[in-house]
Amino acid sequence: MKTPISEAAIKAMLTREKALFIQRNPKSKGHSDNAARNWLRGVPMHWMVDWGTPFPLFIEKAEGVDLTDADGNSYIDFCLGDTGAMFGHSPKPVVDTLLREGAHGFTTMLPSASAVKVGKLLEDRFKLPAWQITATASDANRAVLRWCRAITGRKKILVFNHCYHGTVDETYVNLDHGKPEADRALIGEPNDLTQLTKVIEFNDVPALEAALAPGDVACVLAEPIMTNVGMVLPDDGFHAALREITRRTGTLLIIDETHCMSSGPGGYTGEHGLEPDAFVLGKPIAGGIPAAVYGFSTAMTSRIRDYLKTRPPGHSGIGTTLAGSKIQLALMQTVLETYFTREAFAPLIALAKKLEKGLADVIIKHSAPWHVVRAGARVEFMCCPTRPRNGGEAAKMIHQPIDQAVHHHLLNRGIIMTPFHNMLLICPSTTGAHVNQMIEGLDHCLAELMS
Repeated sequence: MKTPISEAAIKAMLTREKALFIQRNPKSKGHSDNAARNWLRGVPMHWMVDWGTPFPLFIEKAEGVDLTDADGNSYIDFCLGDTGAMFGHSPKPVVDTLLREGAHGFTTMLPSASAVKVGKLLEDRFKLPAWQITATASDANRAVLRWCRAITGRKKILVFNHCYHGTVDETYVNLDHGKPEADRALIGEPNDLTQLTKVIEFNDVPALEAALAPGDVACVLAEPIMTNVGMVLPDDGFHAALREITRRTGTLLIIDETHCMSSGPGGYTGEHGLEPDAFVLGKPIAGGIPAAVYGFSTAMTSRIRDYLKTRPPGHSGIGTTLAGSKIQLALMQTVLETYFTREAFAPLIALAKKLEKGLADVIIKHSAPWHVVRAGARVEFMCCPTRPRNGGEAAKMIHQPIDQAVHHHLLNRGIIMTPFHNMLLICPSTTGAHVNQMIEGLDHCLAELMS
């Protein structure tokens, strides 16, 4: 029988580990104090304080899966920039491309020869013919939503409760006791988001039918697996139902693969034969340099071309100056050719399976009320006994104090996980020894919590 972990044990571990963190990191503390004079919340990007540590950990060096902080402490990185460094930090092929191509210019507002090769590589990997580049997946999602509204003449979109699609305002709508409301954490939004955004639970086919039946939704924007509230897997048949209902109601389907690229060289879409109208991928596509892509099916591309014939020239509101740059294209070519292959993914997935089994064995050993889930090279353990079927269930199950206690315990012993949840990524630099250290770390952590 699964044994509950006491609140007292969680609190004791967190108190002890925070004190140890302060003791281990005096230089990071000094950097934090100095940075607070000039940076909002003391960091160049405010999410950098979401690790929950007493102050941010300042990093001096990142290579492969190895991080070194300002105090000289070493870490194995399983977070990998929350997928941005999915193929490791500063992988040699990417560094070589930066050194070679950087000498010939970064951005010109004109295409380079790499554009021809990258376009073909994107079509080969993801089976969609027409593409555009942005700086981030957030930008890509914004652009695709605009295109969908333009060609359908519909203004509303549909998302799933507790989804994550970057910083796109329209997607920050949650369900509160079944009623849509704007995410209370959203800052400065001038409009009532619930007027143009419908939100339902993931895996709820009847709710999907009802939401799309009026024919007023331009598109469904979906992750193939929900990933930012723990990993929530689709029920058998859910994606088939999603595709059938969207087609029947004239609703376009966008699949955001930014976190699910771990599934294989064609993402979850390629591994499971999804047929989206539009496809978004950011973070790892250029090896960690800011870049993202979005692509369209043949049918959607035709509709866009017809639409463009009806509009006057001028600003479209889509695209930014640094998007599609020469350096982005060169890096994308390198990453697509080197890492987006079946041969490159096979050892990552094999090692992830070893990690999945090892973590599950530790959980069983200690009779902890937790479970493990995996998507390709991405592994996650959730501190609850059963897998949630949707974002609402997952949000209720996430136990922030215990997550923080585990994260602090592992961090002080040289293991870094994603701060928002218990996600672990395998990259080409990850070894069996790294995986064993993670498994042993969780074993020691649980032994202490369960005592």
